[in-house]
Amino acid sequence: MLAAPEAIDYGVRPGSWGRREKIDADAADPARGRTAMVGHPRSMTSNSDDDDNIEIIGGDPAGAADERGADGKALTDLVEQPAKVMRIGTMIKQLLEEVRAAPLDEASRGRLRDIHRTSISELEDGLAPELRDELERLTLPFTEDGVPSDAELRIAQAQLVGWLEGLFHGIQTALFAQQMAARQQLEQMRQGALPPGVSVPGQRGGPGHPGTGQYL
Repeated sequence: MLAAPEAIDYGVRPGSWGRREKIDADAADPARGRTAMVGHPRSMTSNSDDDDNIEIIGGDPAGAADERGADGKALTDLVEQPAKVMRIGTMIKQLLEEVRAAPLDEASRGRLRDIHRTSISELEDGLAPELRDELERLTLPFTEDGVPSDAELRIAQAQLVGWLEGLFHGIQTALFAQQMAARQQLEQMRQGALPPGVSVPGQRGGPGHPGTGQYL
């Protein structure tokens, strides 16, 4: 059974990540027993046909390809609070641009160091344990004997931004694979519901389904 979904927009594209775009924090909740379909990763905010916004009720569509971790968990399940992670990531990206724009004095560098630590702590609250452990292994703490330099702050901020971009790009890839599988399932359902001798408009007639003109 098909139902019209609410509009969901992850709003993350490689190379243009960090814009203020809406995200549904419950979009990847497996407890709802449904898979929400979104647009193509290259154009997540553009309008699309009805088939691009279909929703399959009752679990994942058959044959859906999903990126999974080592324990078999879907990547979309590893981000427990995607809206929070997106907000923090956008803030970190903006801070990185500020560091690049002009040199910072000692007080500003000390404040940015504290913000960086707090941001990582808040990010960990929105991630599953697997991603939390990975983030802890990759992010090295600043030394306590002094204030980090501009270059150290830029490296730390750029590393964190890059990690978040990779995370959301992986989620987009998984969602797009689910969308393609759901569209294929929808076409199969349409073909099975048509009477003999009638094919879907725009498709060539195959064996047992010769084209008979426009289908109403």
